[in-house]
Amino acid sequence: MTGSPSKPVLPREIIIWGAFGQVLLIRDTIELNGSKVVAVFADDNSHKGPFQDIPVFCGWERFESWIQDKDPSRMGFCLSMNMNGSGRLAQHERLTGRGLKPITLIHPSAVIARDAEIGEGSQIMAGVVIGPRAGIGKQCIVNARTGIDHETVLGDGVEISPGATLCGLIQVGACSWIGAGATVLPMIRIGENAIVGAGSLVNKDVPASTTVIGVPARPK
Repeated sequence: MTGSPSKPVLPREIIIWGAFGQVLLIRDTIELNGSKVVAVFADDNSHKGPFQDIPVFCGWERFESWIQDKDPSRMGFCLSMNMNGSGRLAQHERLTGRGLKPITLIHPSAVIARDAEIGEGSQIMAGVVIGPRAGIGKQCIVNARTGIDHETVLGDGVEISPGATLCGLIQVGACSWIGAGATVLPMIRIGENAIVGAGSLVNKDVPASTTVIGVPARPK
């Protein structure tokens, strides 16, 4: 991580909630930061998990049983992207209420301006560049090779897919999703729960709960 004021110190042991997809990237980044994934949890038993050396447990009751003989205050958690933004925020509150610490996960190759702010529980993946005075909310996922330019602000629970470019002075509302390779031009406002399709070019404000696609992007 280059230029960041301080590198988050992760707990030694971390659990992941979500057993497919993003979990591969999460484990890799956790281990690059010197910590260890000790268990993976899923909401149902349809996912066996990708790791032979890490157990997968199903459901909240199984989590309660597993954590019973452990000290949750010494353990962190990370949420996989198979939940939407509102789902991640709800699970964030549930696990912090149980005493676990939400980790802020930053890949060592990310370049983050010294005065940028990263919210708790967010994930900044490989090759991400975050500019000066940018703000990343709680439980955001900023995927690989994404550019978040100066003074751009992401609300809580936002997901940015790989290769997206957000130019300066953009506001993205809570729980919105920006698709892979999309470009959002400067000073655009994107409302809460909006979706920007992959490869789209956004040159106008996007209302809340609206899906836009295309070049230029228009409501679907």
